[in-house]
Amino acid sequence: MSVRSIRFSQTAREQLSRLKRHTGIEHMNVLARWGLCTSLAETIPPPAAKIPADSNLEMSWEVFGGRYADILLALVKQRCFEDGLGDDDELVAQQLRLHIHRGLSYLAGDRKLRSIADLINRADRAV
Repeated sequence: MSVRSIRFSQTAREQLSRLKRHTGIEHMNVLARWGLCTSLAETIPPPAAKIPADSNLEMSWEVFGGRYADILLALVKQRCFEDGLGDDDELVAQQLRLHIHRGLSYLAGDRKLRSIADLINRADRAV
């Protein structure tokens, strides 16, 4: 696997900080996982984009994925397969980053998101 760490853009770092304040979720890696899953729930792939790694926030894969690392990687690989992109390690790493950043922008843009309960309700509506 080529994903050893995830470097976030300054925008994503600010979104994570805002989400942390609003939801009370203490760890940014948990919020980043929510972002990934939010994006994976979308029916269309994230648009190809050059996301700058211009912040000082970086997470190792182990910290990001935690005990769910294998499952999260499998979900991203499955999504790449479904989107007809293949399973090349570099492509999977790129798609992972695109999905995380897209999902964080969705969560940060949701003005109704003010608590953990709101986050869970948002997930329930998506199902």
